[in-house]
Amino acid sequence: TLFRSLGFATWASRIPSVKADLGVNDFEVGLLLFASGAASILGLSLANIVLARWGARRGLLSGIGTFAVGLLLVGLGADLLASYPLTAAGLAIMGLGMGSTDVMMNVEGAAIEQASGRTIMPLFHALFSLGTVAGAGVGVAMTAWHVSVAPHLWIIGAVVVVAGATAVAFVPRREATEDPTTDAGAPTRRERFAAAVTVWRDPRTYAIGAIMLGMAFAEGGANDWLPLAVVDGHGGTVSQGAIALTVFSIAMTTVRALGGPLVDRFGRVWTLRILSIAAGGGLVLFILAPNLPLALVGVALWGVGASLGFPLGMSAAADDPAKAAASVSAAATIGYIAFLCGPPLLGWISHQIGLLPTLWILVALIAVSGFASSAAKPIAGSQVGAGRP
Repeated sequence: TLFRSLGFATWASRIPSVKADLGVNDFEVGLLLFASGAASILGLSLANIVLARWGARRGLLSGIGTFAVGLLLVGLGADLLASYPLTAAGLAIMGLGMGSTDVMMNVEGAAIEQASGRTIMPLFHALFSLGTVAGAGVGVAMTAWHVSVAPHLWIIGAVVVVAGATAVAFVPRREATEDPTTDAGAPTRRERFAAAVTVWRDPRTYAIGAIMLGMAFAEGGANDWLPLAVVDGHGGTVSQGAIALTVFSIAMTTVRALGGPLVDRFGRVWTLRILSIAAGGGLVLFILAPNLPLALVGVALWGVGASLGFPLGMSAAADDPAKAAASVSAAATIGYIAFLCGPPLLGWISHQIGLLPTLWILVALIAVSGFASSAAKPIAGSQVGAGRP
């Protein structure tokens, strides 16, 4: 998780350099981002098939390798050949590897949760956030040292492959993650493929998807529009906009790192309800705040509230080991659509009515997430996230 996010943040940190190397405009950069995002959705959808065919261990290795090949092609296309089509193809391959790996990592994390009987999924997502920060920091350093895009991406790609392969070597074979075993009672591939389709007919899948959709919009909206909302909506400076995003990221990462025991004490459902109130209330405070310090308080509450919706949604989707891969894939697909479609949709609406009024849409989606939180109640036989009296 840590090194995959490191690789993604490495690419993100070099977008301005890639834009300059290719000589493209903002619209063409947007198309590159769309290629990566659309391929990620495809990877999410295909992950359960990969798991059914090869299991988590070999599936993770294939996803990590695909991601690294994408980094290689992006460096080659953007830096050495100045080829827009090759760069786009590399980003699509990167996205495919990211999406499939994301599902498999969460299925593996859920299997560890079930085995330990404790909520640890938020901690994995906190490591993702830390990897993003580390990747951005390395990107700043590489840019300051005038290291070109290709060697930067290739070095990080090699680190991701070595670290990922080393980590996968320590992953035990488990039927819960569909790794091949000698158990004669294990489900056949035909049964696994059937489960991958059947899960889309389960109402709980869509309810969990609604939880993740609302919180993904809340998280993605902050990452993409918070600095601009501080500048345009509250008359702040560019530096103050960066400070606001930093406050949001610290609040989110902190709660993810420490939230597991909180969930084990109060349960998934009540934790999600309380955090949806915090996220919605913080966002309303940010929108209506008469001054910037009060707006930053709202930002902190917004980050705290949006922190656990996505990881707890993943955990809830994987409650049933027999359907974990298919359920996580389906719920994640619904959630990631928000990450892909949310930023341009909010941008178009804000162009019509202004950025702060547009954020009321996020308040409504957070409310939907809160109302859907009962779907995260552990199913019969699963005690992870049930809470203690």
